[in-house]
Amino acid sequence: MKKFLIASLVAATALSPIAASAAPAPQQRTVTRTVVQQGPNRVVQRTVVQSPRRWARGQRFDRRQARNYRVVTNYRNYRLQAPPRGYRWVRSGNDAVLVAISSGIIASVIANAIAN
Repeated sequence: MKKFLIASLVAATALSPIAASAAPAPQQRTVTRTVVQQGPNRVVQRTVVQSPRRWARGQRFDRRQARNYRVVTNYRNYRLQAPPRGYRWVRSGNDAVLVAISSGIIASVIANAIAN
């Protein structure tokens, strides 16, 4: 009986990393909504896509996890301030993220700053 218990314990500990890696990753959901703005003699309809990733100050920016990753060179068109030396504005979904060029650490996040 002891041999059976020891063998099952060894098998359970040996197979636990395999079982953990086989678990599916949680689904990330993208929220899309349509905004209609009415002005004088015109109706503007735009789609706002919210990124499933929530960036925070101090995190490392990983472009593989970013949605619609692009470097923003025309930051004034989006009413963003000029980035300090060594930083750049990056677009992830509709979010504007200020990222350090050398380390990739996020200095600032402005949610829904960039609309399509």
